Amino acid sequence: MPAYTPPLYLPEPSVPHSPAEKKRVTTRLRRIQGQALALERAVNEGTECGALLQQLAALRGAATGLMAEVLESHLRETFLQSAQGGRPGATIEPEAEIDQIMRIVRSYLK
Repeated sequence: MPAYTPPLYLPEPSVPHSPAEKKRVTTRLRRIQGQALALERAVNEGTECGALLQQLAALRGAATGLMAEVLESHLRETFLQSAQGGRPGATIEPEAEIDQIMRIVRSYLK
């Protein structure tokens, strides 16, 4: 008799599948938008380069953090469901999925 294997329970995807998560991501995007607008104002006001660079770094950090969160959610959803025997409605093979993810990551790292 084969040993019992408990089912694999997937954690709730973190971005942005539930209304609460969509709201959280939207809030982050609005914060990033506010940072971009503040940067534009600083440029128009002739703010010194050091301060602009600091604002740019903050903006990039916010975008990078959001991208990491979305990427992690996508990877968990894709590969944990794959480990369960496939995703419902999946049309992309795992190898193609990895290629697609890597294209996104590489384009961001340029």
